[in-house]
Amino acid sequence: MSNPVVLIAEELSPATVDALGPDFEIRHCNGADRAELLSAITDVDAILIRSATKVDAEAVAAASKLKVVARAGVGLDNVDVSAATKAGVMVVNAPTSNIVTAAELACGLLISVARNIAPANAALKQGEWKRNKYTGVELAEKTLGVVGLGRIGALVAQRMSAFGMKIVAYDPYIQPARAAQMGVKILSLDELLQVSDFITVHLPKTPETVGLIGEEALRKVKPHVRIVNAARGGIVDEEALFAALKEGRIGGAGLDVYAKEPCTDSPLFQFDNVVATPHLGASTDEAQEKAGISVARSVRLALAGELVPDAVNVQGGVIAEDVRPGLPLAEKLGRIFTALAGEVAVRLDVEVRGEITQHDVKVLELSALKGVFEDVVDETVSYVNAPLFAQERGVEVRLTTSSESPDHRNLVTVRGTLSDGTEVSVSGTLAGPKHIQKIVAVGDDDVDLVFAEHMGFLRYIDRPGVVGTIGRILGDAGINIAGMQVARDQAGGEALVALTVDTAIPAPVLAEIAEEIGATSARAVNLEG
Repeated sequence: MSNPVVLIAEELSPATVDALGPDFEIRHCNGADRAELLSAITDVDAILIRSATKVDAEAVAAASKLKVVARAGVGLDNVDVSAATKAGVMVVNAPTSNIVTAAELACGLLISVARNIAPANAALKQGEWKRNKYTGVELAEKTLGVVGLGRIGALVAQRMSAFGMKIVAYDPYIQPARAAQMGVKILSLDELLQVSDFITVHLPKTPETVGLIGEEALRKVKPHVRIVNAARGGIVDEEALFAALKEGRIGGAGLDVYAKEPCTDSPLFQFDNVVATPHLGASTDEAQEKAGISVARSVRLALAGELVPDAVNVQGGVIAEDVRPGLPLAEKLGRIFTALAGEVAVRLDVEVRGEITQHDVKVLELSALKGVFEDVVDETVSYVNAPLFAQERGVEVRLTTSSESPDHRNLVTVRGTLSDGTEVSVSGTLAGPKHIQKIVAVGDDDVDLVFAEHMGFLRYIDRPGVVGTIGRILGDAGINIAGMQVARDQAGGEALVALTVDTAIPAPVLAEIAEEIGATSARAVNLEG
């Protein structure tokens, strides 16, 4: 069996390849060359990129085997996440790789614009000694307004407080008590604009944040305010900023990001009191190495069929170690459910009980959905697109949890209501320290059956000779029974046979058994692959 193919489309640190390890075929291409990219991506399992490679719908469509797009950085402006999701392709990035680097650059821009370091440097190198022209201002005892107190904003606040600055912040998603622990006072945006001597922006780029610091905002600020944007281009409106600088309504700006990039010619560049850098926020050796190693690890997990904490288009988040063994169990229960139901349910409930529910078990719902649709659709089903298949088919999906599980330490049940109102369910557990996967109930019938690649489930009216008939027909077909369980509510009532076999039960053989025993239901399950 050949190794999975990983395409590295941009220059990444050597540590990235080392982190991938020896289990992959590594290829390289110039992702910025569109024709070369589309040719190289056709048969790869994963692609690693930075900012120059555009993985859009066309690229995703060209990559028939693609399972994961890994961006060695934070932003995903160059990845069509929606197209990837529809194709079942996981998209991962390295959200924490550059937070220190980005925070340090913001601090650097802030200091530089306060002390006119950039224009003074340029003038001196041109032979001009202009001490008086480039007089600056101190940071100590000034007010810094942090717009967005996330991980990077918090680091900036921490670092600049060491300069003796008073820190205020605007962030509607941060509780004032949490901010107070950091020594930061939460204000409304209007209040922040009015009291700040320096403003630094650390927000994601969304329809709500584009142009947030615009014409209206820039008419509320102090006339000497310095504004730094090292987050995302467009959050500070560049036209409004130009007008404010030209009219002398603000004291200066430090910019690392722009509405359109690359940006090599902007009216803002004419001002001495504007310090501009070419999107250097993540450009340190340390950040690039962290990003490369992070996404390489994510690629390893993704190609091993596991969920990835840094996947941006997969629900579930970080998976607790105690929850991980339940992923294959839930997926197999989903596949068995589909086999038993014979159709797609109108409503699907994934029920999780026991000690495991002290953790976040949302991921088990996702895993069960993956199993439910594995044998229903022609496309590859992944943790990414399984919810889309449910949504497209109008399946109402619900996760319920309870810490109570009287008979088993942990219990996962996949229960569905079919179009005619019939309810189908199957339950499983993980037994012992080796986490042996067992089926413990089918509908209301209790069983104790270890999972196997090939299984069969038959319902019939209890009477003598049925088990012998099943054994005879399977024996005649050369199919060996590995295990069998019979469950019934009462003698002469409805009974269930659940069996594991060494090879798949062909449809004609299953039909013959069903006819001879008068089965009300006969289903074969094959979990190969």
